[in-house]
Amino acid sequence: MSYEHGTRAKRMPVWLRRPLARPGQGAEVTGVLDELRLNTVCQSAKCPNRGECFSEGTATFLIMGDACTRGCRFCAVESRQPAPLDADEPARVAEAARRFGLRHVVVTSVTRDDLDDGGAAHFVAVIRALREAVPAVAVEVLTSDFGGRMECVDVVADAAPDVFNHNLETVPRLYGSVRPGADYRRSLSVLARAKDARPAAPTKSGLMLGLGETADEVRDVMADLRAHGVTMLTLGQYLRPSARHLPVAEFVEPGVFTELARDAYKLGFEAVAAAPFVRSSYHAAELAGDAS
Repeated sequence: MSYEHGTRAKRMPVWLRRPLARPGQGAEVTGVLDELRLNTVCQSAKCPNRGECFSEGTATFLIMGDACTRGCRFCAVESRQPAPLDADEPARVAEAARRFGLRHVVVTSVTRDDLDDGGAAHFVAVIRALREAVPAVAVEVLTSDFGGRMECVDVVADAAPDVFNHNLETVPRLYGSVRPGADYRRSLSVLARAKDARPAAPTKSGLMLGLGETADEVRDVMADLRAHGVTMLTLGQYLRPSARHLPVAEFVEPGVFTELARDAYKLGFEAVAAAPFVRSSYHAAELAGDAS
């Protein structure tokens, strides 16, 4: 599968070529998702790990629809007017988690700037439904910035997710081109607010590399994250989902990810995943175990 498009597409380096995933439970996972009318970030964001994760019987749930109110230039999720919230969605997410036998569930969402609370109450409903259906489940949430409404962060944090994740995605210099509508300092404030609400619970963030950032800029972001209480970090390679999206500026060599991971641990991060195919929810249970 190619993720670089256009007449001047970069040739994929050898470390970004991987064998096809074995079928495993892929058909079963797809069937349950279709039956329960559930979206996943695996499908909507064209994640390169989808085949592997589905074959292992897991998926990352994308709640509040399949349309985002923002238009980040790296993201394959469609930007258009979203549909009203589906009140039955939390129960269906919980049913899917029960059928898959999940013990660690990652729930993310499209950004819903059209909602007064940015969808915070819907996140809470999903967390509660999961814990009712699978009492021992660990719940990791990956939220938007809620438009800077910190009271919405409090609402989600008060539901006691086991991990609170909000991705910075890139370095501050690139926000205007990569994340229009977002704000670097606002995103740091979301993470700090979540940590203040539940000091003992891990907070997590992630960046994509290969958008034109420098290694020193990444290190500066890591230092900012630690200064705001973040204990878990993911670093992965940006892969262009279509010709409409930002081109890849650089395919970052695996050794650079290894060096950055070492630097992150020196800064005090408790759990770090850094490699080209790493994504926020990729092997999330194992990373959470490292942080516990």
